[in-house]
Amino acid sequence: MEIPKYKIALIVGAGAGLSASLARLFSRQDIRVALAARHVEKLGALCTETGARAFACNATEPDEVERLFGLVEREIGVPDVVVYNASGRARGAFTDLVPADVAEAMVVSAFGGFLVAQQAAKRMRWASSRCAALPRAWRANCRRRAFTSRISSSTAAFAAPRALSQPTGRIRCSIPMPLP
Repeated sequence: MEIPKYKIALIVGAGAGLSASLARLFSRQDIRVALAARHVEKLGALCTETGARAFACNATEPDEVERLFGLVEREIGVPDVVVYNASGRARGAFTDLVPADVAEAMVVSAFGGFLVAQQAAKRMRWASSRCAALPRAWRANCRRRAFTSRISSSTAAFAAPRALSQPTGRIRCSIPMPLP
């Protein structure tokens, strides 16, 4: 099977860890990179190293996510690869967790991923070699074809991959590229 040639990658939730490694990998593969984070000032060195462009975006805000995709399209082009790497965490013993902190972590991890995946799907739906990389819990269910509009807290993390693969069956939910 031939691996598609990707040209533009958007990484949402960019930071110094996994997303920085992906930006470096994409850059070495001659893929133009757009990085999105709430605080873009932390991305200066990575942008210099990889030639990436940084965009400010709070992935939990629908208007900001839509604006992000519009800016990336205008300034770089339509992404072939979209990676959602933002996540929220509530730390501590289970019995000591603050419910509001857990709710916020779920909003960032699940709802933010949904918003990014939805915008990616709208723009990628007619392309034959587009790719959306989602959190591990999402990727495990990417190949399922059935999509339901009923989203509960227990199914929020599984809705986007179903929607991504349902319209045309052509949007991949993982990166078919060997990592060094």
